[in-house]
This record gives sequence, C-alpha cells and structure tokens, in this order.
Amino acid sequence: MEDPNPKSESAPEATPSTPQENQEAAAAGAGAGNILSNAPLLDCLKRVALDLRLAVTVGAVHRDIRWELLTMPHASLSECFKRAAHELKLTIVLQTYGFSGELEVKDYTLKHGLLGTAFLLFKSYQVTGNTNELVLCSQIVKACDNASLRSRNITFLSGRAGVCALGAVAAHYCGNSQLSGYYLTQLLKIELPEDLHDELTYGRAGFLWACLFLNKHLGQDTVPYQYTAPFVDEIIKYGRALGSKEECPLMFELFGEELWGAAQGSAGIMHVLMDMKLKPDELEDVKGTLKYMIHNHLPSGNYSVSEVDRNDGLLNWCDGAPGIAITLVKAAKVFKDKEFLGAAMELGERIWKRGWPKHVGICHGISGNAYVFLSLYQLTGDLKYLYGAKAFACLALDRALVLITQGDRPYSLFEGIGGLAYLLLDMVDLSQSKFPAYEL
Repeated sequence: MEDPNPKSESAPEATPSTPQENQEAAAAGAGAGNILSNAPLLDCLKRVALDLRLAVTVGAVHRDIRWELLTMPHASLSECFKRAAHELKLTIVLQTYGFSGELEVKDYTLKHGLLGTAFLLFKSYQVTGNTNELVLCSQIVKACDNASLRSRNITFLSGRAGVCALGAVAAHYCGNSQLSGYYLTQLLKIELPEDLHDELTYGRAGFLWACLFLNKHLGQDTVPYQYTAPFVDEIIKYGRALGSKEECPLMFELFGEELWGAAQGSAGIMHVLMDMKLKPDELEDVKGTLKYMIHNHLPSGNYSVSEVDRNDGLLNWCDGAPGIAITLVKAAKVFKDKEFLGAAMELGERIWKRGWPKHVGICHGISGNAYVFLSLYQLTGDLKYLYGAKAFACLALDRALVLITQGDRPYSLFEGIGGLAYLLLDMVDLSQSKFPAYEL
C-alpha cells in the first residue's frame, strides 16, 4: 500500500460534482425503484450529508468533502462518525421495529432482518455506554425470539442461535440473570440436523460462533468444551474426507462447490476453528488449509470464489479477498507466522486499488472492505492502514445515497445502512473494532 496521499490515483473518487459523476448518481437513482421512493431513508441520508457539510470547511483548493474529512484530527472525525451513526440508527429502528414494536417481524435474522437492528444497538451501547440502547436491544430480541421459535435455521447470522446468544448477552448486561438463563437454555435446546453443512452462514461453524460469542461475554465455560467438541469433530471429519481427494488438509463443499470465502466457505470455517480448542493435528490442518489457499491464489494475487470458479472480479467480504484477508490476519496472531501477515498485507494492497464496490453494506460493499484495514491496523499499528479504513468509511458515508440504491435490504446490517452505521461506531474506538458476527 502506497504512502497515504488523498490525491493519488488509488484514492477515493471525489464527491459527485462533475457531469460524469452527476450522471452516475442519476443513473443509479433511475434504477433504484422503490428505494428512492423510500422517503424516511432518503431524508435520513440527506440529514447525514448536511451534517457532514456543516462539520467541515471546504477549502477553495480541494472542494472535496472527503479530503476535509480525511485530514480532520481523529477526535473530530470520530464525532462526525458518531453523529452519523446515531442518525442512521434512529431511522433503522423506526423502519424495522417501529416506535414501540408495532411493525411485523418479516425477517428475524441478524444478517438481513430485525436482529441486525438489535446487534447494532448493542454495539452502540458498547461505544456510548447508553443503557437505553441496551434495553431497546433486549426488547427487539424478544420480538425476534417469538418470530424464530419454529425456525429450522440454527446459526448466529441466519438462525435461532443468534437470537438466543444476543438475548442472553443483552440480558446479562441489563442485570437480568433470569432472562439471560432463559436464552442460554433455549440455545442449548437447539438441535443441529445430521445433514447440516459446515459453513458460517447456515452451518455448524455459524452455530459455534454463537457459542463463542456467549463465552466471550458471559465467561469461558458458559458453553462448555464438552458441548461444542462434537460439532468441531464433525467439521474436522467432513473437511478431512473431502480434503483427502484434493491436496488440502480440510476442504468443504456447499451446493456442489468447494467454496473459499468467509460467508459460506473455508475462510469462515477456519476463522471459527481458530477460536476453538483443537488437538495439535487439527490445528496443523487449519494452518495447512490456509497455506493451501495462499499458495493457490489467482495469478493476479486475488483469491478465487471456489476450487472451480476462478472469478477474479470479486473483492467483497462474503465471497472474495476481504473476508480471506481478515482470516489471514487472525492466523498471523494465532500461529505467529509471517507468511500469513504478508499474504494479508498483499490483499490489503489489492483491496486498496480495486476494492471499491458499488454497494454500501458490509457483506459485499465498501463498509465491509474497510474492516480489512482496521484488522491490519490493529495488528501492525501502521498508520497507512488507519488511513485506508478512514478512506473507505468516508467514501461509504459521503456516497451512501448513491451506493444504497444497489442494495435489496436498505436497513439491514449486512446489505444496508445498518452495516455502515456499525462501521462508523467501530471507527470511534479503533481498538475495539471487529467485523460484526465474524471477529470476536
């Protein structure tokens, strides 16, 4: 990654002011359909944009609000981010939950639905210490609890385990041990189907992440090793069985493909396994699997979607290099191996040059790619990665009105402005920033 220079060719584009940029914004708006007829969303983004312009003094030379944001002292920029996150959060709550929970729960999940709103509120509580956020979080989880009672999905991201885990943690911080115990009991009652896949979004790894989340906040033995070990054993067994047919220690198949990404592939599964208690040979298999991915990346330096799909165009968390980069940073911490850090830094360079997708969310958008730089900054302390994270965050915030037109779920945590709000809160306290529902 080159020295920080907002005028370099790899820096974010300027705020729409040229005829070409205005045409791009208009074209995005023309194809946005019901999103641009969504008055609450548009009003919210306009209020955020106005606040940004009031917060900076645009000079006669640069005439670019992003330049002004990037050159702000971090304390001042953090306040801008905090205000923007608050404005986004209020709109998200009103549009997904209502003033007092009067809205129907159409999707309870954390990834796409109402539980994502609760998770955003929990993050806001962690940053601000405002217990009102925690109380509202707990109320929303209750609505998700009722909506998910008959759900067959079992993961943190997309299933019942997310409701139970977040419910137990929120109740714990509220001082309600009885309610926390109820949610914990409900999680332990979840039955995992025998034909369950292993990946993060819908599989065993996603259920284990819920257990890890509980242990982080409630104590390491809240969900004991004896309970999670059989699920880890199943993942290792299936991974070795398929890996034996390849030249990789652990390989996993979903829908007939051996996927590599964070959401539904090997990177996400390895990320979870690195937080579990593993036998020495199992830990070596995790290490070997990640090295296999490094040694078999595309000639361009990017990572493929799967063993078969060698698409070089994906640079997003769910299927591409950003999710893999965050996992490699974790591997560098766990294994103390410079090869993992070197590979993650190389991906950081590539994401800086090409990872500016036309989406605002964290799943496959600019907000998610910012976490690569936050992760690298936390590990290395190198200020160029802090600059990278700020650049992505400023671009996502400044162009949210254009970028949101490309999303199907405008208020969701993973595809909408919920993810942007979460990122902005993470930019306030850099030491505690974690990709939601992925990094612990």
